[in-house]
Amino acid sequence: MDVQIVLGSSSDMKLAEDASKILTEFNLVHSIEVCSAHRTPEKLDRLIHSSKAKIFIAIAGLSAALPGTIAARTTKPVIAVPAGVKLSGLDALLSSMQMPTGIPVASVGVDSAKNAALLAVQILALHDKKLAQKWSNYRAQLKKK
Repeated sequence: MDVQIVLGSSSDMKLAEDASKILTEFNLVHSIEVCSAHRTPEKLDRLIHSSKAKIFIAIAGLSAALPGTIAARTTKPVIAVPAGVKLSGLDALLSSMQMPTGIPVASVGVDSAKNAALLAVQILALHDKKLAQKWSNYRAQLKKK
């Protein structure tokens, strides 16, 4: 599997579906799981340790502990998507960005699940020539628009 999308709440499923569409467009194998860092920490631990994904996308609002919790338990890249639940998502954005040294989390804009998926594509394309070509073509199409 290429990417594991993890939601802190099923209420963020629309964002996960946005990311999934992008990943599907690039033929990347991915799955979506709902695992709360606070409500189901044991399930989250099992998911992190059993996942064959190369990259995690963590979508969470409010305190947004999910991205940091995942990053603390894996050496794989973690991309945070702060969800705009309250305070226009600023609370989640700041939580995602304030990680201690040694536990990095990449953060995209509030509700920017598509950008999280595109960042995952860009990272994976570093070691996959076919994917790199698709990425290059995608960027070229953006210029035409």
